Amino acid sequence: MELKTKYHGTRYYEEKDIITFKRGIPGFEHLKKFIIFIAEENKLFYILHSIEDMSVGIVLVSPFNVVKDYEFKLNDSKLEELNIKSHEDVLVLNTVTLNSKLENITVNLKAPLVININRKLGEQIILDNIVYSIKHPLFREVI
Repeated sequence: MELKTKYHGTRYYEEKDIITFKRGIPGFEHLKKFIIFIAEENKLFYILHSIEDMSVGIVLVSPFNVVKDYEFKLNDSKLEELNIKSHEDVLVLNTVTLNSKLENITVNLKAPLVININRKLGEQIILDNIVYSIKHPLFREVI
């Protein structure tokens, strides 16, 4: 199938590539079906792109590239809901808020996207963890 995105050109995908977010994503609750691809400009980033609205693409990053010991627990009901049987089923990515100044680019570590890569089910989870913030700086100043 072909998706002509507003900002990322034409993308080709198959039915097996579609990830369903049954509840949508906060701010885009009406959109349920997405694909993920690596950003061509920088392989550190991914794009979660709606296949229902060609103008909606969300920049993502692996939290492990930002915080090496990033971890959280999913409760049993969430594991069941996403049909997660093993940690190998899970892909965790976090949304990025872009800014023209590098020092103002942030990552939302408080609300990761948890995706069962085998079942193609995803959900944005809001963590109860006070350690992680919504606006964690992506780039830290090196002194």
